[in-house]
Amino acid sequence: MPQGLANRLSVIVPSITLEVSGRANELRSRGVDVVNFGVGEPDFEPPAFVLDAAKSAIDAGKTSKYTAVTGIAALKQAICAASERRRGYLPTPDQVTVSVGAKHALFNLALALYEPGDEVIIPGPYWVSYPEQVRMFGAEPVLVPTTEEDGWRLAPADLQRALTPRTKAVILCTPSNPTGAAYGEDELRALLDVLRAHDCYIVVDEIYAELVYEGFRNVSAATIAPDLRSRLIIIDGVSKSYAMTGWRIGWSIAPRPIAKACDVVQGQSTTNPSAVAQHAAVAALTGPQAEVEAMRAVFQSRRDTMISALNAIPGVRCRKPEGAFYAFPDCSGLYGLPWKGKPITNDEELAFFLLDKAHVAAVPGGAFGAPGYLRFSYATSEERIRQGISAMHAAVEAASREK
Repeated sequence: MPQGLANRLSVIVPSITLEVSGRANELRSRGVDVVNFGVGEPDFEPPAFVLDAAKSAIDAGKTSKYTAVTGIAALKQAICAASERRRGYLPTPDQVTVSVGAKHALFNLALALYEPGDEVIIPGPYWVSYPEQVRMFGAEPVLVPTTEEDGWRLAPADLQRALTPRTKAVILCTPSNPTGAAYGEDELRALLDVLRAHDCYIVVDEIYAELVYEGFRNVSAATIAPDLRSRLIIIDGVSKSYAMTGWRIGWSIAPRPIAKACDVVQGQSTTNPSAVAQHAAVAALTGPQAEVEAMRAVFQSRRDTMISALNAIPGVRCRKPEGAFYAFPDCSGLYGLPWKGKPITNDEELAFFLLDKAHVAAVPGGAFGAPGYLRFSYATSEERIRQGISAMHAAVEAASREK
């Protein structure tokens, strides 16, 4: 008999998101119309000029061969120019590693930086892959909880308490998946002031940075702390702002030694991202940005519709997020509703109750380190939002009458 799997896999937590998705797909296969609020991707198509650029690149024969491992020169230059436009920070192309999505950029970074004995501070609620990638390479994720009352933002004092001589990095995501919370300039400055006294890396995931609402001003750490750029790593990509999740183009902007390490890692794994997708990403970053603003405005309207509808359900309370496209309501007030002959006692049971009774798919908050909450994506039409939340409301009222 062959020996077993690598021990590193034993520390990775199975995805409840996949279980919810599997149950939803089973219902769909039986002809049930499931309103999917679990998916973290825009329902828009990329701008037409992006698709045209991809077609032109194919017609010109630019996409049939390997490219440079970490991206074509035109894309790296476009990323640098976009960073200067958005952040006032102009990195050099050798600081950029273009990867197969932002998740891949984070994976490269984890492999290059984390090892047994290291600690990586991650505020909770957190995107599910952050701690799992840390664990995969033998390091320890230090999960620091935040509260809804504090806007789901890490307090400087809590960050200070979590730092130790073993802290290798701190991961921040602003705006956040799953909460949609974002740090204002003063709040981010306060965290960076704490980190100045420590020599850890600062990883800032800015994949949702363009999707902020009601005049909220999203500020990058690279903008307000130029003195920290020697240990600051920015994660970004075209997936969310340009509705290009399937094209799988993300990147890191890092100090040169870290960028070089990520280049080495990628050179022994995927090699280059898809050539045609790289040319499409160049067009996205260098073309007119009006469609990005149009999508952002639609997301803001959808956010308002979803938050209002969720707050109308007895037992549900939802904060209005500053950005991204997620609502993260406290649904613990629905505990006790009957389901399958017994009362609901946790967010996983509640998610499956909603799927079975309302045909609504949402992700349990425990997967993000926030039991009692559910994550709803509003990256779908307002009609579907109203339909899904109305069905949820009806299911809750029907179950309440059974208590």
